[in-house]
Amino acid sequence: MNRAKPSLIGCEAAATLLESLTELVIRAGEAILAVNRSAMKVTGKSDGSPVTEADLAADHIIVEGLTRLAPQVSLLSEERVHLATPPYKDSFFLIDPLDGTKEFVAGRNEFTVNVALVTQGVPLLGIVGAPALGLIWRGIVGKGAERLTLQAGAVSQAVPIKTRRCPPRGAPWTVAVSRSHGDARTEAFIDERGGAVRAVLGSAVKFGRVAEGEVDIYPRLSPTSEWDVAAGHAVVVAAGGKVTDSNGSPLHFGLGREDFLVPEFIAWGDPAAAP
Repeated sequence: MNRAKPSLIGCEAAATLLESLTELVIRAGEAILAVNRSAMKVTGKSDGSPVTEADLAADHIIVEGLTRLAPQVSLLSEERVHLATPPYKDSFFLIDPLDGTKEFVAGRNEFTVNVALVTQGVPLLGIVGAPALGLIWRGIVGKGAERLTLQAGAVSQAVPIKTRRCPPRGAPWTVAVSRSHGDARTEAFIDERGGAVRAVLGSAVKFGRVAEGEVDIYPRLSPTSEWDVAAGHAVVVAAGGKVTDSNGSPLHFGLGREDFLVPEFIAWGDPAAAP
């Protein structure tokens, strides 16, 4: 959804929004947790993916909040993609109100709320909230990243996080892999790293684990949506990592790619390991 006045937001301006955006992610997470999963209605989108009242409740909170906080900045939410008018050449918010809906519907805890601020096609600020885990990973590229621990809807702890160097020669890589989405190319890529240890995780939690140095790499060599990637992309890069395609080229967001698809990506904890 485009606003009338395009806006270009840099690092310093993004920093002034961080706390307010984090509060929106916390509130959206609370709305998701308030939904009775055993009684909720689950419907299907045209692409076959599920949507629930939790997705819509989180979307409403975030969009209303962003409209109030930064009315001059365009936004694109997964639940409002029919309103999108790309390309977004300046700054815009890219939102997945509930990433990992399949995990949520299945009763698991690895689902997230993803909010990114993208400037000139590159994620600058990212917040990945995992409400059922009581965690938020957030970062601003050039200013660092941190992990927040939540208790009773408030931040109880904030610790700086950094990605880690790739394992020494001969040591196994720890690789974040999806519980719900697997593909042959990704599996072949992992198998090339002999003895790789697979950390099976849901949603954008995988980006958070790369950013905090718990896993080395998160590859997905099949298409996914821009709103699934942008917030985690910013957090990983802010924490010292790198996100590329399989050739080592950078990713770009909001510039009009068909269906807002990211054909492939690899989140590297150690930039030196990337091509």
